[in-house]
Amino acid sequence: MQINKFLITALCLGSSLAISQAKAEATKPLKVCAAENEMPYSNKAGEGFENKLAELVGKALDRKVEYVYWNDPRYYIRDTLDKGLCDLAIGVDKGDPRVLTTQPYYRSGYVFISREADNLDLLNWDSEALRKAQRIAFIPGTPPEVMMKAIGRYNDMFNYSQELVGFKSRRNQYIKYEASKLVSEISSGHAEIAALWGPSTARYVKASSTPLAMTMIPDDNVRADGQKVDFHFSTSMGVRKNDPFLLAQLNKVIEDNRDEITELLEEEGIPLVDEPDAP
Repeated sequence: MQINKFLITALCLGSSLAISQAKAEATKPLKVCAAENEMPYSNKAGEGFENKLAELVGKALDRKVEYVYWNDPRYYIRDTLDKGLCDLAIGVDKGDPRVLTTQPYYRSGYVFISREADNLDLLNWDSEALRKAQRIAFIPGTPPEVMMKAIGRYNDMFNYSQELVGFKSRRNQYIKYEASKLVSEISSGHAEIAALWGPSTARYVKASSTPLAMTMIPDDNVRADGQKVDFHFSTSMGVRKNDPFLLAQLNKVIEDNRDEITELLEEEGIPLVDEPDAP
């Protein structure tokens, strides 16, 4: 009986501490690590879909959102979140080892983009259109680059890939490929096909004056040595490893507002796929 009293007391104290912590956090702004100019994700004008997601989270937590901006994606976790300058990274890969990650709030994939009028048969990387195309837009260092090598088209596109960034050297510097420019390569007819990350290009495909087709690339791709190449990825929110309290709050926000989050993503035009373990 004495043990039960101690247990009840401990539970009450734990509950009181959690309530006190929640009240203390509610008085602080929610500091979000955000790109100052990485559209369609975010910018200083608040026009990106991750800006909208941040505002949704802030409203759900009843906390004012403040942004801490970065301009180089390679180091922003180290230079902002880890240093305590901000509390939350809206878009990180599920299981990113640098942070604690929430349950995913969406899963998407790489897509083929082409002009509707061309009526290309782009079901997978075996499509004949990929072997005949004069120009295929893709970003180096991504899964499409691996498959471009697997189908023997990488070297054919080397000069074109350099042209897309003004023939800049990539050594020790961040070379930015503008999603809007890559989509415009297709709408203008300068390239026939693009293989790009769906969430980064959906807004521009949707807004194109030239009707474009966006086809999800299947997640069953195999490179030249027989190894699988993933093309579908889950996106979560990330917090510092010493902040499980905020992590728990965010998981609840995602769970409670999943329909609203999905509606926001669909309005952006982002192609969504089910989580692998979903029924």
